[in-house]
Amino acid sequence: MPRVDLPIEAEPKEWLSPVYGVKRIHHSRVKSNEYNPNKVAPPEMALLEVSIWEDGYTQPIVTYYDEKEELYIVVDGFHRYQVLLTSERVKKREQGYLPVVVIYKEIDDRMASTIRHNRARGTHNVELMSSIVSELVEMGKGDAWICKHLGMTKDEILRLKQITGVAALFEHSDFNSSWDSKGSIFDDE
Repeated sequence: MPRVDLPIEAEPKEWLSPVYGVKRIHHSRVKSNEYNPNKVAPPEMALLEVSIWEDGYTQPIVTYYDEKEELYIVVDGFHRYQVLLTSERVKKREQGYLPVVVIYKEIDDRMASTIRHNRARGTHNVELMSSIVSELVEMGKGDAWICKHLGMTKDEILRLKQITGVAALFEHSDFNSSWDSKGSIFDDE
């Protein structure tokens, strides 16, 4: 039986993934975020530049549009963004433009999105991850929220909190129940 593709208008309107709204945005209107803990080694960055040169941009940069600054803030795709800024041949061919998609989320959810994207691909800078956990706790996010939204274990969160050395991060933790096999310190969500 032949496959029949329905027009986009006939598809459900409840949810439409951002990838269906790719925009061509000049790099001068795109800005990196201040919290990305993902680092790429020079050989992999060189390979990314070759990949973009050989294949073009095959994935858009995930952004949040900041109406106040009138800029697209990178949520995911920082290194693809960097390639355009640092590779003259890519910048010339792309005429300084990047493919971007926009997500509409508050800062805590954008931070979680960045971490989810990065953790699915590679490694993180531990100090920056600790800083992000600290910021989320200061925003009022509990350990259960962080576990759920960042894909972390309770032990990972504990270690990251210990790295920061900030006692306030442990303020709402019940250490007595953490030692009880039936209790949990993650009852705060």
